[in-house]
Order: sequence, then C-alpha cells, then structure tokens
Amino acid sequence: MKRRIEQLEQGSAIEVSIIMPCLNEAETLETCIKKAQWFIKENDLAGEVIIADNGSNDGSQGIARRLNARVVNVPAKGYGSALKGGIEAARGKYIIMGDADDSYDFSNLNPFVKKLRNGYDLVMGNRFKGGIESGAMPFLHRYLGNPVLTGIGKLLFNSPCNDFHCGLRGFRKEAISSLELQTTGMEFASEMVVKATLHKMQITEVPTTLSPDGRSRPPHLNTWRDGWRHLRFLLMYSPRWLFFYPGIFLILAGLLATLSLLPSPKVHSLLYSSTAMTIGFQIVMFALFTKIFGINEGLLPEDRRLNKLFKYLNLETGLISGCVLLVMGTSASIYAFGIWGQNNFGSLNPAETMPIVIPGVTCLALGMQTIFSSFFLSILGLKR
Repeated sequence: MKRRIEQLEQGSAIEVSIIMPCLNEAETLETCIKKAQWFIKENDLAGEVIIADNGSNDGSQGIARRLNARVVNVPAKGYGSALKGGIEAARGKYIIMGDADDSYDFSNLNPFVKKLRNGYDLVMGNRFKGGIESGAMPFLHRYLGNPVLTGIGKLLFNSPCNDFHCGLRGFRKEAISSLELQTTGMEFASEMVVKATLHKMQITEVPTTLSPDGRSRPPHLNTWRDGWRHLRFLLMYSPRWLFFYPGIFLILAGLLATLSLLPSPKVHSLLYSSTAMTIGFQIVMFALFTKIFGINEGLLPEDRRLNKLFKYLNLETGLISGCVLLVMGTSASIYAFGIWGQNNFGSLNPAETMPIVIPGVTCLALGMQTIFSSFFLSILGLKR
C-alpha cells in the first residue's frame, strides 16, 4: 500500500499493465484474469489488467468486464494488431504481455517486475530454462521450430535472447513504443526482439514455465504458415545476411574462378564465373537499397558504418567507377573485334577470343549496373 500511495503522489497512478490478447478465449480467460489480479493485489502494485480483444464472439468481453478488467476492442485482425492496440491503451510504465490460454502463470510475474525496476527495457521469458510441461508444446515446435528460428535470430542479429517466441514478456512501454512496431501477425513477437536488439536496448531473460493450455479447441497458431512468416521476417530485416554476404561470396568466388580460368581453354566455365560476379554485384546493390530504404522508413536504425561509407561512395564516385568499367569493357571488345577482323570476320578459335570477350562483356554489364545503381542510391538518399 505504501508503494501505491507513493506512486499516486508522484503522478504515476499505474506502474504495471498486464495485457492479454484475446480471440475467443472464454474457456480460460477468467482464470488468467483472476491470477493477474491476485498478483497485483498480493504484491501491492498499482496495476491494471487489459484484455485486447480481437473480435471475440464467445462472450470473452463480458467475462472480462464482469471481472473489472479493461477491455480494449481492436478491430484490425492479428496477434500483433491486438497487442499494439493493448500497448497503446496501457497506462502503466511497465507492460507484461501474455497469452490468455492459461499456459503462462500470471500469478508469478515478480521476476519480470524486478528486472524492469532494475532498468531493463525488455525482459523475455525463457521456457527452455523455466520448464516445458508434458503436452505444453508440440514436438515439432520444441525441437525444431523454436530452436531453429531462435538460432537464426541470434545469428542474424546477435541477439541475447534464447527463446525468441516466448509469449510471456515484460517491457518498458516508452522503450517499445519508440520502436514503432509494424507487423500484425504472430511475427510481432520476433519484431519486438529484433528491433530492441538493433536499437541496443537493455534485454534480459527470466525462466518461465509453460503449461498445457486450458482450451478444448486448437490454438490459433499455424505451425508452417506462422513459422514461415517468422523466418521471412527475420530474413527481410537482415539485408546483410539476405543480400550482402551471398553477394560478396558470389563476387569473390567468381573473381577467383575467372582469374584461374583466363589462361586455360575452359571458356565455358569462364562464362559461369563471370556471370557469378555480375549476379553477386547486383545482390550487393540490393543490400544497400534495402538498408537505406529500411532506415528512411524507420524500419531499421541508423548505421554509422554505412554513413561513413557513403562519405566516400557517392554518386560521383559511382559514376567514375562505372565509366572506368565501361572503358575497360569497350577496350576489350574493340580488341576482340580487331582479332576477328584479322581473321576476315570468319570463324574464330573460342579458346583465343572468349577469354577477352567474356571479361569485356562482364565489365560492360558491371559498368552499367554501377552507374544506374549509383543514381538509384542517390534518389533513395534524397530524403537524408
């Protein structure tokens, strides 16, 4: 009670908002609300329970109102939409979100509150450390889906989280609201972790127990559809791994292969290696396009290394580089044409001419790509 009086005196009436996204959860909603309310009362917190309803038609809203929980109607469909609506309506400094299927224990949220009070921006539950009860998680999710997607997320973003998709987590409202989360479906959980990591927020984990949910109907989660949406999101938010690294690999592999094949008669292999360089270059350009677009739209944070790079790689240097490649390609083409003329424009020995023609054509292609990519990058940068 003392803490609650102090908060009221300081003008912060609500410290903790407990949000539950809801779509036809009448079977378990009452249990979840009562546990959350017990936790608030038992720990003498200034708190509230919010039900972010996503269009339930089974009486869930009535149950919530009867128990004096706040009901926030969110017409836009989707797990992420429901949570965004609840977060926007929350009045607490700290928010704890969790599923309303009774798979998480809302009466034991002290570890989250303590970490938040200690200054952390995002406190993730970890079901693999806290325990997964028998029947609580399908075999495919437990041993394939969650570990693989979490591993990919840690690799792509160097995230400290070891359970990307835990539905029970706490965070500072101000911190997460500043991320301007966009996704509306199940991948909302991944977006929160990824953006918090990219923005270098303070993130930690606490052990969380997962119990079998209390519903008689199947869960809303679709294993393959939602798994793909999570994977797709992780890839799209990492231009470095999706585009840059594969592009650099193709450029280097193609260049090394080209240099080794030039003195040999294997001209057909030379064509493949040169094509690899061309494709790799375009993929690297996609990485830059995506990165700048993401930063401009607020999807990705500023990148200091990229800003330093563009002090030297601007439109003018791109045009000069492109023109140099065009001159090299044109020179090689003229030289090859001269050899053809010396043979009275008749049949040629491929082993003699193709090591000149193929690099020449490659330089022409790379030159044109460099010039027009430089213009496009400059257009993207006009806003900046």
